[in-house]
Amino acid sequence: MLTRLSPLSELATRLRTAGFPLAADWRAVDGWFRPWAAQPGLREELRTQLRALSAAQAAKVLRSSRETTTHFAWCLLDSPSDPFSFWLHEYKAQQDWREGYADSVHNHRYHFCTTILRGDYLHERYETTIDAGTGLIASARLRRRTRCEAGACATMLADEFHRIPEAADGTMTFLVKSRPVSSFSLSFDPASGIGHRHVPVEVRLGELADRI
Repeated sequence: MLTRLSPLSELATRLRTAGFPLAADWRAVDGWFRPWAAQPGLREELRTQLRALSAAQAAKVLRSSRETTTHFAWCLLDSPSDPFSFWLHEYKAQQDWREGYADSVHNHRYHFCTTILRGDYLHERYETTIDAGTGLIASARLRRRTRCEAGACATMLADEFHRIPEAADGTMTFLVKSRPVSSFSLSFDPASGIGHRHVPVEVRLGELADRI
């Protein structure tokens, strides 16, 4: 998809030539991402590239993208040889949200940097207590709540927990993700006090035959 000089291809080149494992020093990626995201024309560039997709490129985006309970996660670039991937998150109208994803207290299997292209959302960061017996989140304490608007940037490491309880209609974000640094992630429902472990299907494949 990235076939010409553009903000996206510039970022991809910078990440590919970092000279160190990206996941091992994601704060350095954050240092590159913030000034990159502040340059003008990013929304227009994304719009232009999406409109220029060939039928084969569009099919590839569709195969790699997915719907969650709170947003559509569009995969813009995910090459197995790259230590990163590019995503566009399109948040659903608030009345269409179902519980259990962005609105839960959760972490991720990967590190990521993100910037809001349009709209805004409420972003909360949490400290969590992990139950030694179950390995699940037993409790969560709010550390900071911020209303993030278009142009705002954030970085989350895989061991950090956050929550997006609400987003304005039409909110869209761009993300660059590291490759997974953990085989699972955790979530916690503040209302019920129930925690969950999330293991992606690809991790479970190796044990599938034993479970038949």
